[in-house]
Amino acid sequence: MEQELSLEFLRVVEQAAIASARTMGLGDGHKSDRAAVEAMRKEMDTVNMDGTIVIGEGERDKAPMLYIGEKVGLAARDKNHQYPAVDIAVDPLEGTNLCATGEPNAITVLAASDRGGLLHAPDLYMEKLIVGPLCKGAVELDAPPEQNLRAIAKRLERKVKDLVVTVLDRPRHEKLIQDIRKAGARIRLIPDGDLSAGISAAVSDMGIHAVMGTGGAPEGVLTAAALRCLNGQILGRLVIAKPEHKERAAKMGIKDPKRIYDTDELAPGKKIIFACTGVTPGGLLRGVRFFGGGTRTQSLIMTLDDREVRFIDSVHLEKGADVRVRFY
Repeated sequence: MEQELSLEFLRVVEQAAIASARTMGLGDGHKSDRAAVEAMRKEMDTVNMDGTIVIGEGERDKAPMLYIGEKVGLAARDKNHQYPAVDIAVDPLEGTNLCATGEPNAITVLAASDRGGLLHAPDLYMEKLIVGPLCKGAVELDAPPEQNLRAIAKRLERKVKDLVVTVLDRPRHEKLIQDIRKAGARIRLIPDGDLSAGISAAVSDMGIHAVMGTGGAPEGVLTAAALRCLNGQILGRLVIAKPEHKERAAKMGIKDPKRIYDTDELAPGKKIIFACTGVTPGGLLRGVRFFGGGTRTQSLIMTLDDREVRFIDSVHLEKGADVRVRFY
């Protein structure tokens, strides 16, 4: 599956990024998200697979495209051939507001696995703790931030004051921010995009040593798929604050809403592909760049079996004679 589909999924996230980048800075988040969704779906329907969306834009009555349970790929139209069965999780545009306002770190994201390889996470909040490979197994979700920071510092052979923790800039994180600063670590507050922050924590030389706080549960599953490929770790637990949250979780097959999930429980697949493309410039990926003869993108694609992590620059040429390509 990984060898057959990885470059096809690269094409999917690239086209979604290009479509949404054309709306960058227009101040219309819905337009940006719709552009990414429509482009992603159009490309996905050309992929040689029998795909099922397990994490998408929501339920069918609220999301006309890429809804949970939707069938995608050539198998939906071609019944005469056998195609690999694939579960798909997408965030067509992580950082919708970032794209709409022209801020950094908006990306398009897709993760794929063999059937049953991605947790069907409900659209709820999730408590998260994310670290890179060297700190895998050293942290606990319920431990105080100070204890986790000391454990991370020990694994990285540095002092707590040298650590940088990414936290979403939200009122709910006020105490967490105070505790991290009290422990002596520094914080990088971000307005959106904890998925790209989670990947950065597992990539060397990105300057991020952990991600802490509460974010979206679907994004937690996508992060777990990436971290399976990078050998990092995410610990997560759903935030069940209302009776309807418990009902929604049960509807998605979650039997124990208080369970703490580890990386390989959020993304247990034996075959995993993770692909993302930068929309606006960021620390992980450069954004889409338009020039006279076409478009240039930068993407990250990873596979579990092959243990391949590839940063890919693509130049997409427009049709026509005498196209000039600018390399920079």
